[in-house]
Amino acid sequence: MNITGWRCAVCAAELPIDTVMPWRCPRSNEHDRHHVLHPVGATAPVVAAADPNPFVAFDAGLAWAAFAEINGMGLAARTALIRTLDQQVSTVAGTGFRTTPFARSDALSDALGFDAGAHGGVWVKDETGNVAGSQKVRHLFTILLHLRAAEVLGVAPWRGAGNRPPLAISSCGNAAIAASTLASAVDWPIQVFVPPWASEAVLARLGRLGANVEVCPRRAGDPPGDPCIHRFREAVALGAVPFGVQGPENALCLDGGRTLGWEMLAADVRLDRVFVQAGGGAFAACTGMALQSSGNPPRLHAVQAEGCAPLAGAWARARALSGGPSSAAAHWAECMHVWGTDGEPEPTSAADGILDDETYDWLGIVSSLDATGGDVVVAAETDVVEAHRLLVCTTGIDATATGTAGLAGLLARRADVGPTERVAVIASGVTRH
Repeated sequence: MNITGWRCAVCAAELPIDTVMPWRCPRSNEHDRHHVLHPVGATAPVVAAADPNPFVAFDAGLAWAAFAEINGMGLAARTALIRTLDQQVSTVAGTGFRTTPFARSDALSDALGFDAGAHGGVWVKDETGNVAGSQKVRHLFTILLHLRAAEVLGVAPWRGAGNRPPLAISSCGNAAIAASTLASAVDWPIQVFVPPWASEAVLARLGRLGANVEVCPRRAGDPPGDPCIHRFREAVALGAVPFGVQGPENALCLDGGRTLGWEMLAADVRLDRVFVQAGGGAFAACTGMALQSSGNPPRLHAVQAEGCAPLAGAWARARALSGGPSSAAAHWAECMHVWGTDGEPEPTSAADGILDDETYDWLGIVSSLDATGGDVVVAAETDVVEAHRLLVCTTGIDATATGTAGLAGLLARRADVGPTERVAVIASGVTRH
């Protein structure tokens, strides 16, 4: 197995791979949340097995699988567990886990002036056909696999499905739907903490999936940051399982998210740049981790909307450190400022799914930006709106403005990207709920 354990990117605390529920750094506490566990192990590229299910195909590179292996669950048993859960998920979602499409869009490439003769252009990875309509489910499924493996192996701290603690997630949309879909598939209770502006369509979908939804307005006396995260953390403190997509809250979300980057590498397209939308940051962090397993990774560009761009400030401050971005882990509070604490207005954008007050997984992104020569792109709202129109019109992919925000970054940087370059964007989040 490629993964041998977990190490905190901030304090270097380590957990062995056989740890049951290695959600957070052991030194993380309510007074110091500035810790995040990252998987550690072999740096060789993860080679996909011949299977359409990415969790079977990339078993050798996944931390949940290494946990199961060392606790006595062999490859055949792990594959059987994945197949069983996949069938349960398919019953609820109408589709199971499959490698998602990744191909050059001729129409989009032509619209942006790329040189087809020199094989430049824009490659689009389409996540809208994924379970629950977005990439969020990739992050969550490895948490569920770890939980179910712990139950099967008899090492879970509860006994029997009737004694399961509730799952908990803070989300305004796609992640909440993905988490509730998985919870419904295995009949696991889930608490979902949403902002007051969550759409009626999302709330109705969560209700149909059986989620216990709590709307979270800002409260007088709350510390800076997202009130949904505050309520989520309170639930976890009372025993709920963190079932979200913020690495500092549950490191296993950084496990399955890497499969998307590995799929792009497996397509054997020599990419020059990858533009990835960044809200809470796990998506961009995982993509960067995966791409770095290539000997010659493309430049990673993390894209935020001008209406909420805490990562951009953190990246600028990290670059200004005497030790540069590689020393950023020792300067979390200095670099990552919660949006609004420096006088910024309330977050706003058509890409409302990336309006996180804080980029929780900023360290993983900064590491990849530094390693690949990439940067943070702040897209103007006009680019956010135009990217959505352009991608839908040229590809027919039914993605939201959040899910096309990576393309907004390319629009913002189009003048700096050569016509022969090969660029990738990831479309995610269906408009229909």
